Amino acid sequence: MVGQAPGRRAHISGQPFDDASGDRLRDWLGVTREQFYNPELFAILPMGFCYPGRGKSGDLPPRPECEPAWRAELMAHLSSIELTLALGQFAQRYCFGADGLTLSQRVSDWRTHWPQRLALPHPSPRNNVWLARNSWFETELLPVLRSRIQQLVNQP
Repeated sequence: MVGQAPGRRAHISGQPFDDASGDRLRDWLGVTREQFYNPELFAILPMGFCYPGRGKSGDLPPRPECEPAWRAELMAHLSSIELTLALGQFAQRYCFGADGLTLSQRVSDWRTHWPQRLALPHPSPRNNVWLARNSWFETELLPVLRSRIQQLVNQP
């Protein structure tokens, strides 16, 4: 999983997605907390490791010096990536490059990179309006994602 940066609560607890965003994300994936935090099943690598602070409409973007300082070295230790989930616009820019798509366009174009990569909106409660406007996300994409996650979690 490629996230943005820890939110305030996750920064304090030291555990990523230890908040309402994490509850929603685990629901999207159809996994328990135990499965989600099992490093044999999921790797969670944000674009930044520290809480970047608060902006006008939510948390600030990850600090730009973070990702180049450590990401390649950590990624080299992950040898069996089956599916990459890019959560939010900053993670999507990293995973998909400057493709000219908006977050909504990239998420709705999910079949293009499936089943290796998937763009998801950030699971933050701040995205409730986006989720309400894009009901296809829950009816079309999430069942396919949950099925794929179950295949990966339950493989020997």
